[in-house]
This record gives sequence, structure tokens and C-alpha cells, in this order.
Amino acid sequence: MIEAIESIKAIEKELGIILDKFTQAVKLNPGDILVIGCSTSEIIGAPIGKSPEYSIGEAVAKTFIAKFAPLKVYLAFQCCEHLNRALVVERELTENKKGPGQELEIVSVVPHENAGGSAASAAYNLFCDPVVVEFIKANAGIDIGGTFIGMHLKHVAIPVKLDISKLGAANVTYAAARPKYIGGERAKY
Repeated sequence: MIEAIESIKAIEKELGIILDKFTQAVKLNPGDILVIGCSTSEIIGAPIGKSPEYSIGEAVAKTFIAKFAPLKVYLAFQCCEHLNRALVVERELTENKKGPGQELEIVSVVPHENAGGSAASAAYNLFCDPVVVEFIKANAGIDIGGTFIGMHLKHVAIPVKLDISKLGAANVTYAAARPKYIGGERAKY
């Protein structure tokens, strides 16, 4: 038990360092959306989806919430493929993102460890007023364990390179998004 607690503390510390570096590299504004994909199985060195660990998912979700809540950045925790990669968000996000092309439709499902994933189900339990939506267009993303968050990023995603590429045994990739360039040779950006 002590070993498990120590490994969770190590994951929280390691993730805290990752998030500090990420927020230095990617400038998110209040109201922006950060999508998070997380395989707790990959963090412990197992194949994706084969060994979900709620306690690790909870540590991941708590660490993200502690970092981004003060920055007023909305978090969207991606569920696994069993829930079609739907996302757990705070209801407030669905109410604040209204307008043409911005509506977030709430769907009826409650993620759990074996259908949704540990981090998404932990976020659902930790958020103040959680709901699940099918699609989102986030300003940035962090993918822990190759969960493929790209479908939830704004149209022009840009890879972000940091000197930390692992959390536990899981590969970690980072992305930001920028507005599309439109116009022709005479356009200025």
C-alpha cells in the first residue's frame, strides 16, 4: 500500500512538472479549452485499455484541475473508444460556449473505469457539475499514452515539443492550435 501511495505521489509530482513546462510553452487564456487524453494502463506500462487504474486517473485529474482551475482554463477529459471518445466537461463550459458552430451537445452517459477510462471517470467525480459532450474544438491538448486527441483540437493543430515525453511508462505528446491562415499571396498574417 505504501508503495502504491508513493508511486501515485511520484506521478502527481512528475505531471506537475509537465504541466508547468506546458503552460510556459503554450499560452492559454481564460475561457480556452484544454483536451486531455489519458491511458492509466499505459502509465503503469500495460497496453492501452488493459489495466485501468482509478487511483492513477484520480491523481491525474486532480493535478490537472489544481493547475488549470486558477487559470480559468476549461478542461475536457476524453473518454476511451467505448464511449466514442466523448468528453467530460463542466456544465459551465456548455453554457458559455454558445453561438454558431460552438454549441456543445450534452449526451447521456456516466463514464466509469471500464467504459470511459479512469481519468475521465475521475474527472466526472471531481468536477462540480460534470456533463459529457460528444465533440469539442480545444485550443490545446495533452495526450498521455497515445489516446488520439486530435479529433478534439481546433482545425490547425501544432505539435509542441517539450523535453519531457513520458509520464510513468506512457508517451506524452502535446499540441496547441492556431487560427487558419486564409487568403492568398496578398494576405497579411
